[in-house]
Amino acid sequence: MFYHNINPVLVSIGPFDIRYYGLVYAVGFLIAYLLLRWVAKKGWIDNLNPDRADILTIYLVLGAIIGARLLLFVFYQPATFFTDPLEVLMIWHGGMSFHGGLVGAVVAGLLFCRKYKIRFYQLGDFLVLPLAFFLFIGRLANFVNGELVGTRTNLPWCVVFPDYDGCRHPSQLYETLKNLVIFFVLLFLYTKKKLKEGVVFWSFVLMYGVMRFIITFWREDPRFLGLSGGQYLSLIMAIVAIVMLFVITRNKKNKDN
Repeated sequence: MFYHNINPVLVSIGPFDIRYYGLVYAVGFLIAYLLLRWVAKKGWIDNLNPDRADILTIYLVLGAIIGARLLLFVFYQPATFFTDPLEVLMIWHGGMSFHGGLVGAVVAGLLFCRKYKIRFYQLGDFLVLPLAFFLFIGRLANFVNGELVGTRTNLPWCVVFPDYDGCRHPSQLYETLKNLVIFFVLLFLYTKKKLKEGVVFWSFVLMYGVMRFIITFWREDPRFLGLSGGQYLSLIMAIVAIVMLFVITRNKKNKDN
């Protein structure tokens, strides 16, 4: 049993708090930006140069944040739009919908690729690598915040979170491990040069959807017909990924024939 008493604030400067959660997002976007510039200089992605990498970073940051916050409140907390609409803008308070962030980033990426004539899958296959690692760190930040807690349990590694009754599954740490596994699998796949473009991207979507669906059974979420909203979204992710992987691999076989 572990008693959670971690302060989510790293440092306070006057009225402003620098939280681990917000720091994770800032560092994550910075690393993604530096990696994109490095890849652009190497010429690994057609038509992507350092200047366009700067623009792409803005696209992705805005798309991810807008999508993550909107879907969080539309899907999970719609009443907030009427009771405290400014809360939607306060990302430092925590609370992001991964599914919304992914959709927002994909839409932004598609718009960028269309404008600059860049192959989306060539870009997406690379970007899911830092994304998976970023999600690994992000779930650690959720644990520090004491949010997204698990269901009650008496297992030896259960955690007592502030403002929650009983000892609970550290579901954030389960997801931390999940994201780390996904990262290493994607890294292995990315080095397989014979894979068709898009396989790495949709493999990420499939693995995340399936593993998130399973782990959420140990997470304290509102449920409808036995499943949480996140589980329904994860099922959609997995189904779409399976279809797209089938289409991609089938097209490859047809070309080979």
